[in-house]
Amino acid sequence: MTHRIGYLVGSLSHDSINRVLAKALVRLAPDELELTEISIRDLPLYNRDDELDPDPAVTEFKNAIASADGLLFVSPEYNRSIPAPLKNAIDWGSRPWGQNSFARKPTGIIGASPGAIGTAVMQASMRSVLSFLDAPQLNAPEAYITFHAEAYGDDGEVKDAGTEKFLRHYMDEYAAFVERVLSATLPGHVGDADPDTMH
Repeated sequence: MTHRIGYLVGSLSHDSINRVLAKALVRLAPDELELTEISIRDLPLYNRDDELDPDPAVTEFKNAIASADGLLFVSPEYNRSIPAPLKNAIDWGSRPWGQNSFARKPTGIIGASPGAIGTAVMQASMRSVLSFLDAPQLNAPEAYITFHAEAYGDDGEVKDAGTEKFLRHYMDEYAAFVERVLSATLPGHVGDADPDTMH
């Protein structure tokens, strides 16, 4: 069975190293995963006043999240936290009350950084947010990627054997996790965030 996986790149930069990483993950994913990017570029800033009459980009984004079997977040770390465009997308996707698009979606978090700690703090923040949104997470293997440009080709080719092995293993484990979560998820169940904790 093929599972439709939406992936979100947390950077809006045209030459983002995390977009390079995302291309590599698409290339190395097992056959049972069909990966498609869910763009966050055109989303307006979240405003509760606009929840009931949102910009068309918001509706398109929420529909894409809802139609995915699982979600993969590929993101940098900004100031020891989640990049603003990605957090904005998550806020839109979880609202309005009663329409949390992330609930019960099996998720994976991975990120690349030039630095040695490779997005570890961002991922910790993401795990807290996704836990609140009732989105199951792949907890192991953890994937904090120190990015070396020479290890990647423009088309997603991974030129370093050790990096390729690790990323392929990560995607295999994510595929198995998706299968486990979807097998255990009750059809039609909808989870929601508590409106009083949305700030």
